Amino acid sequence: MLSYITWTADPAILSVFGREIRWYGLFFAIGFLIGYKMIEYMFKKEQVPPAWADKLFIYVIIATVIGSRLGHCLFYDFESYIRNPIEIFKIWKGGLASHGGTIGVIIGVWLYSRNVTKRSMLWTLDRLVVPTALVASLIRLGNLMNHEIYGYPTDVPWAFKFITNIHEYQTGAPPIFSEPSHPTQIYEASVYFLTFILLVYLYFKTGAKERSGLIFGIFLTLVFLSRFFIEFIKLDQEAFEEGMILNMGQLLSIPFIIAGIYFMCRGLTNKAGTATPPKTAPGSKKK
Repeated sequence: MLSYITWTADPAILSVFGREIRWYGLFFAIGFLIGYKMIEYMFKKEQVPPAWADKLFIYVIIATVIGSRLGHCLFYDFESYIRNPIEIFKIWKGGLASHGGTIGVIIGVWLYSRNVTKRSMLWTLDRLVVPTALVASLIRLGNLMNHEIYGYPTDVPWAFKFITNIHEYQTGAPPIFSEPSHPTQIYEASVYFLTFILLVYLYFKTGAKERSGLIFGIFLTLVFLSRFFIEFIKLDQEAFEEGMILNMGQLLSIPFIIAGIYFMCRGLTNKAGTATPPKTAPGSKKK
């Protein structure tokens, strides 16, 4: 007898003045809050200016939102948005791409490093990606609550039946369920969480942070390599992906995997201590 889980979670926690508060948004906010507190602790431990954490938080929030939104519009539905560009700003309708968010954050860190720390981008990235892996895991749990980004039908005992008419279901319509399918959101969330645990260990218990780019490289490799393989059992997100040997998510992951391997090798071959901060940190002078 086929075993499966019927998933009926409501994407919305509650409604305030006609606006839904969703689990996706809550998980996103919790992730960023935990990330901020971790960065604050890491910067304090390394005796750099406390204001650096506040400024990094602002840069990353803005870069993530802009990058992930533009990434979705450019990579997944370019023709639709180019015909009606005002839709790009309607972020509440959904449509965020993790690859675009990653590019946005890298650009944001470049600006942050140039304007705030005056240090190599890799110094910041080696620290920022530690909590970022946790944020990525929470975001995938948000996708699970939204009944989206799941996999092909399967007969594994942990298969999920998702509601395919979730918006209509929320307004009172009877649910229409998918076939028992791979809960790929959980697969990705699990890998990202394990990556988070590994990066925490590397940062706090080893000298990895002294090898510039090593932690960043490990993050890119593990996150995007796992994403590449999980995509093989994930349903296409857009119609144009049908029939593609590699879908858009996989094609976009390849450059990040290559970059990750490069930075890992670079970090492992560089002498430890290359990431050690200068004695006088820029911006640390008291007024």
